[in-house]
Amino acid sequence: MKTKSISKPIITAKPRVNVVTLGCSKNIYDSEVLMGQLKGNAFNVVHEDQNLRNDDIIVINTCGFIDNAKQESIDTILQYSELKEQGKVGKVIVTGCLSERYKPELEAEITNIDNYFGTNDLQNLLHSVGADYKHELIGERLLTTPSHFAYFKIAEGCNRPCSFCAIPLMRGKHASTPMEQLVSNAQSLAKNGTKELILIAQDLTYYGLDLYGKRNLDELLRRLSDVNGIEWIRLQYAYPSGFPMEILDVINERDNVCKYLDMPLQHISDDMLKSMRRGITKQKTIDLVNAIRDKVPNLALRTTLITGYPGETEQDFEEMLQWVEDSRFDRLGCFTYSHEEKTHAHSLVDDVPEQVKQDRVDAIMEVQQGISFDKNQEKIGQTYKVLIDKKDGGYFVGRTQFDSPEVDNEVLIDAASQYATVGSFVNVKIDNAEDFDLYGNIVK
Repeated sequence: MKTKSISKPIITAKPRVNVVTLGCSKNIYDSEVLMGQLKGNAFNVVHEDQNLRNDDIIVINTCGFIDNAKQESIDTILQYSELKEQGKVGKVIVTGCLSERYKPELEAEITNIDNYFGTNDLQNLLHSVGADYKHELIGERLLTTPSHFAYFKIAEGCNRPCSFCAIPLMRGKHASTPMEQLVSNAQSLAKNGTKELILIAQDLTYYGLDLYGKRNLDELLRRLSDVNGIEWIRLQYAYPSGFPMEILDVINERDNVCKYLDMPLQHISDDMLKSMRRGITKQKTIDLVNAIRDKVPNLALRTTLITGYPGETEQDFEEMLQWVEDSRFDRLGCFTYSHEEKTHAHSLVDDVPEQVKQDRVDAIMEVQQGISFDKNQEKIGQTYKVLIDKKDGGYFVGRTQFDSPEVDNEVLIDAASQYATVGSFVNVKIDNAEDFDLYGNIVK
């Protein structure tokens, strides 16, 4: 008697998804949310793995903010487009700000990309690779940072009218995340070992206006600081106009809210501030900085400036340079103006030569380097609580509460004579200092 053979179904493994992230911390957050959803759909997910497979699905999360960032995104798309042509990767998908802003142009120019998605197309992106958007995973992320710190986005988009900025074109209007959801997300992160939350948004200080009818960052800070296991909360991207001074009370009250504030001021000349549509004057800016420092005397204040904005004269620049010298910011970054399509400033003549823009950046950063050196020299002999981020070469590398990852000072501890666990807090006495690095020894 013949038996009928039954063929077994062929089970094909899902391709691996390799996520590549460009741009700012907000993009890092978005990539982590995407990766959390993919993992929840049983995909094998990696972040920027250089060991490519020929069936990899590459997802490039792009930046479209300024010229340099846009070029880096385009170069990365072209790189993976070529790898796809060579059969070294499978699908290539592009998402993020550049894709949101220039999708028709990208589709016309780089034609072998499988899909282009914008900043709010997560569900469609997931469907394109055979995954479902899982509402029960809201707040779940696959961290790409070391597990002891996490970028923590509290709002999306921006309502500010800054003339030079294309963010509202790419991210839309300001939308705060409900406080209960943020607290729940923070609790989940803390249970998984996260000790530092770095609060990010296009404008932290606008938080709550759309949901609660008032600026509510102070209440959010208090509720997050109550989350068990969160030892540091750091504020990035505050806006000066309409600054809610009550958050300074929380910084003073709560030991786990870092005495740190990142507040991009962009310029100080009244003519430039007016043309930039910043909603603030030189004197009000100076008064605000003084009031913040009076309220929290040991606060580390970080700012960001732009050189070469349309119409910036030598006098405007010299005024800003002198203000930088006088203000002695703890941390400072500076960028050349980028003439962005569809922004209000694009109607102006981009009349400052690129070399002049860069020379002005260099002059400001030279002044800031000296300020940073002086301030770091004052730290010699002091002892600070330090969070250890990594071991790099012969050093354990960490940060004080006055320093954010990637952009600020680092504390270096000789690994030949001392030991620290990555992700732990140690007390470090500073015994030497350079422009942007501190050296010290662990003390009990």
